[in-house]
Amino acid sequence: MRIATGLDTEGSLDTTLARARALAAMGLCDLWSSQIFGPDTLTVLAIVGREVPTLNLGTAVVPIQPRHPAMLAAQARTVQDAIGGHLSLGVGLSHQVVVENLWGLPFDKPASYMGEYLEILAPMLRGETVNFHGEIFNVVSPGAVGPKGAGTPDLIVAALGPRMLKFAGALTQGTATWMTGPKTISSHVAPVINEAAAQAGRPAPRIICALPVVVTLDVAGARERTDEALKVYPTLPSYAAMMAREGATAPSDLAVIGSPEQVRDHIGRISECGATEFSANVGGSAEEREATLTLLAELASS
Repeated sequence: MRIATGLDTEGSLDTTLARARALAAMGLCDLWSSQIFGPDTLTVLAIVGREVPTLNLGTAVVPIQPRHPAMLAAQARTVQDAIGGHLSLGVGLSHQVVVENLWGLPFDKPASYMGEYLEILAPMLRGETVNFHGEIFNVVSPGAVGPKGAGTPDLIVAALGPRMLKFAGALTQGTATWMTGPKTISSHVAPVINEAAAQAGRPAPRIICALPVVVTLDVAGARERTDEALKVYPTLPSYAAMMAREGATAPSDLAVIGSPEQVRDHIGRISECGATEFSANVGGSAEEREATLTLLAELASS
């Protein structure tokens, strides 16, 4: 199981580059960044990957509603070309409260929206022409988008429900999960996506499990801080459903928190649940973060 961690893109570009260089120096070369309300993540990753070419970079995730698939395909292929072919493009639906209340866009039939979007985006990422006429999208692309000769980035979907997981297995290279525990990956995520990939004649998909991680001796304090920092997630229906499947009542129930030995054992159990990659959202004090990153680097090297 590959070990990754998040790359914070908040702040100046020089600050982000310093973070990336420090993580690469430790041996943590698989980095994922979110697109929320700050900098444009794909643009930042194009610069980071150009400056630190040893990194494998991914978005977890880019919300699809504000970006037409042709525009996102062109941008992703441009980044793929800029960083030497080390991009994983993670995409997701965002949440109804964000899409409708902040962006003023409809959130009708989200799974259907994603299914059609992927049918357009996946071939465009491969540099193919598209002539798609669906219920939601009508898209014609007479030629390849993005740079000529650009490689194809892996396409990853933030898929949690059965229908979305089937789309991910049939049309993409895999899924990236968040706030989804090992029991749920083993009993729900892995079986559904693997079966969909097999039925479509595709290779076994990537299953990237992302969870909060803190190496600490103050377990109670870390749990309390984790619940406060991540308190929005139990209020979002998609994550609430995954927490219910896992039997979790708070974000800290899913977090990987404890001594180095406890965290190592917990990540080992995640590797047995069907996840192919683990991405750590590192939290805690400066001392706890340093201890966490040191352990993750050891796991990555092994």
